[in-house]
Amino acid sequence: MDLQNKVAIVTGGASGLGLAACEALVAKGAKVCIFDMNREMGEKAVADLGQGSACFAEVNVTDEASVSAGIQVCLNAFGALHIVLNSAGIGPPEKVINREGEPLPLANFKKIVDVNLFGTFNVLSKAAAEMAKGEPFNDDNGRGVIINVASVAAFDGQIGQPAYAASKAGVAGMALPIARELARYGIRCNTIAPGLFRTPLAESLGEKVIEALGNSVEYPKRLGDPKEFGKLVVQIAENDYLNGEVIRLDGAIRMAAK
Repeated sequence: MDLQNKVAIVTGGASGLGLAACEALVAKGAKVCIFDMNREMGEKAVADLGQGSACFAEVNVTDEASVSAGIQVCLNAFGALHIVLNSAGIGPPEKVINREGEPLPLANFKKIVDVNLFGTFNVLSKAAAEMAKGEPFNDDNGRGVIINVASVAAFDGQIGQPAYAASKAGVAGMALPIARELARYGIRCNTIAPGLFRTPLAESLGEKVIEALGNSVEYPKRLGDPKEFGKLVVQIAENDYLNGEVIRLDGAIRMAAK
């Protein structure tokens, strides 16, 4: 896929890995519609990316009407849709049994799964329906690509991550069946499973913690640069033969139990 003038929706695109992906896509000539709950940060991101290259929609990925309205904002601004990156997610740690011996409330477990798994599917399903209506842009009748974001926790979930790991394992598990189903429309589906990245959230931990986390990575001995995530998003979008895959982007880290 030639990214020049292609249109992308990026959930969670106002900060962190999502914003890095927006920057990488725009640098390649694409246009991005940022879906995020934080209007202030979303509008700042649009200003930084350039009004002609980006727009913002305040979207709750767990709400069907909100997602449908956001997709319409994208179509109204740029007239098409070719790429979806689902990077919105949450993951507060909670154990199955807390220190007081009480079980994890089911509502807390459901909230994480609702955003990370159901929210991802909510966006990709509605976006795919729009992509399928578009005109092919290459000789393979390609119409678009969906890129979901899982986590290494899907495979190496740590103590305190039962809900997060389960939600991200679900995201990883969707890649192949969705790629198989959407093949008839020329829509690919891939997943990135990031490891430890130096996002604003990680920055708040302080340099000593960041250094310790970086030393747990095999190579290179550091946290990932969000630009490296953005680079992989671009590579997945551009490579039309990459389909149905889950790609770990983690410096070969394998997370310990805790």
